[in-house]
Amino acid sequence: MSSTFSGDETAPFFGFLGAAAALVFSCMGAAYGTAKSGVGVASMGVMRPELVMKSIVPVVMAGVLGIYGLIIAVIISTGINPKAKSYYLFDGYAHLSSGLACGLAGLSAGMAIGIVGDAGVSFHSWMKNEIRRSHACVISRLMHSSRSSSSE
Repeated sequence: MSSTFSGDETAPFFGFLGAAAALVFSCMGAAYGTAKSGVGVASMGVMRPELVMKSIVPVVMAGVLGIYGLIIAVIISTGINPKAKSYYLFDGYAHLSSGLACGLAGLSAGMAIGIVGDAGVSFHSWMKNEIRRSHACVISRLMHSSRSSSSE
């Protein structure tokens, strides 16, 4: 690096690695969540086309995770300016750990959104019929119990 650099010369590597980790892992989670939820939306479109717009919510939630990773990556990368101020290994490790925290949280959230979104959308497609059946079962049971108690 240049002679005006103050701090540790390897510290920016760890800082930029943290920015990359935040962006890459968050986008991987967003991609997985979008793909897995999209499968559920596609199956919903076949079974119940009128409910497709209600099923888009998990896809949008998964897409937002990539934006969170981008925001953190920009914040980290703007904080890495060794010529303006001293940038030591502590700063690099702090940026690496914050990038990993954001990225791995985004990855795990994307996986959770994808799995739950797919299952939730599939459940929503047949839920109304099951509710009608369960209500009919409860009503018939109540009618039967009221009939047997009135005959005594």
